[in-house]
Amino acid sequence: MILTLGWFRRLAAAALLLGAAPTGLGPRGPVAVADDGELLVTVMEVRADRAVLWLRAGAGERLRVRLRRDGAAAEATFDAVPAEAWDHTFRMPLGGLVPGARYRYEVTDGHEIVTGAFATAPAPQADAPIRLLWSGDLGGRGHCRHLEDGYRIFRTMADRAADFFLFVGDTMYADHACGGGPRVAGADYVAATLADYRGKHRYNRADPAVQRFLRATPVYATWDDHEVRNNFGPRDPLMPVGLRAFRDYWAIQGPPGDPDRLYRSVRWGRHVEVFILDTRQYRSPNDRRDGPGKTMLGPAQRRWLLDGLLESDATWKLVVSSVPLGMFTGGASSDSWSSANMFGYPRPGRGFAWERDLILTTLRAGTVPNVVFLSGDVHHAELLRHDVDGYVVHEMVAGPLAARAGFPRFLDRSLRTRSLGSLGLTRNFGEILADGEALTAVIRDTAGADRVSVRLPADATRGESP
Repeated sequence: MILTLGWFRRLAAAALLLGAAPTGLGPRGPVAVADDGELLVTVMEVRADRAVLWLRAGAGERLRVRLRRDGAAAEATFDAVPAEAWDHTFRMPLGGLVPGARYRYEVTDGHEIVTGAFATAPAPQADAPIRLLWSGDLGGRGHCRHLEDGYRIFRTMADRAADFFLFVGDTMYADHACGGGPRVAGADYVAATLADYRGKHRYNRADPAVQRFLRATPVYATWDDHEVRNNFGPRDPLMPVGLRAFRDYWAIQGPPGDPDRLYRSVRWGRHVEVFILDTRQYRSPNDRRDGPGKTMLGPAQRRWLLDGLLESDATWKLVVSSVPLGMFTGGASSDSWSSANMFGYPRPGRGFAWERDLILTTLRAGTVPNVVFLSGDVHHAELLRHDVDGYVVHEMVAGPLAARAGFPRFLDRSLRTRSLGSLGLTRNFGEILADGEALTAVIRDTAGADRVSVRLPADATRGESP
């Protein structure tokens, strides 16, 4: 029997109805990630004139970093001493960089040498095409580092030679005891302390395929629920330690006076501006009745987002939301934007649909063209078209990288949502190629095969796109 997309959606609805989706909960156990002194390096938060080099070494190690721009004779040298209080990590800011340039670096702790490279963002008006990747959901129950292959999908992602990677949430599973199959030891516990949370991040970061990828592909990460525990909100007593561990390992530094702020924007040449949301830290309780008094973003972040989108002159405005706009994600109280039930029909008072619709209608009133949301969370990939009274935005969903794979499901009827293609039961990542003419989104599997794709011509509604 051939299973059509409609059958997949019915199977997904049945699984959610019967509670078949595993919770991932398990017994609390000790942190068992060996601290063998392995040198870990990640390139993060790259802009046109700066970047951050994140480092982790063994206890007491001193690091030497050499940085050189391609074509330049001069070399900059930096020293770092990772601190025990920060789990032996160190975030090294690199300033005064040249836009659109390629840099190579070398890090040594005296006996191990790590090399890598990255490119800075082009200047804001540079007519430069872009290739970026996005996905989420890494290391869920039964899907942690394979004993032989590790997180194999990152080898495929490294081969794509992207400008950067957007990690759209669930960068690790603090609330899952790994278990299952031939897995690298060290993640078979549920996190409850700062050391536990750091151990979960360290376990994923130390995977050789992940390291190869993150040493040469700049990353911008945001969190979702599993960085603390399933469907958490700001009142969760574990949120402070989960947030501290997340910031320790992803080197995100908010502005003065607000160091825990995770939402931020990235400009990449003339054609792309990325707005990265924090959908966890400021949200109202999921079970609060939806309306003007309920928010996922909080007033300050919502105003920042709308102001940024209304003012942006980039051809493409990409909005990273860890949870999707247009589909049911399970539970009596929706954890995502949509109020839809498993069959796509609205449930008045559920979800965060009032705020979502306020954002979309504001963009419609401002005739903001070429808005694309990038999301994850639902463990399958799908390319979506939403229609708000004739104003069209697209949403691209990708994942999982390594977690339980899911099915496509019924879509939110209130957004007149139409699927442009989907992929279920498969680990995957998304790839975007964009310039002044068009944006092409591709969903690729672990082997790198093109499984679903769509091409969107640029809309020059406000005369800002070429």
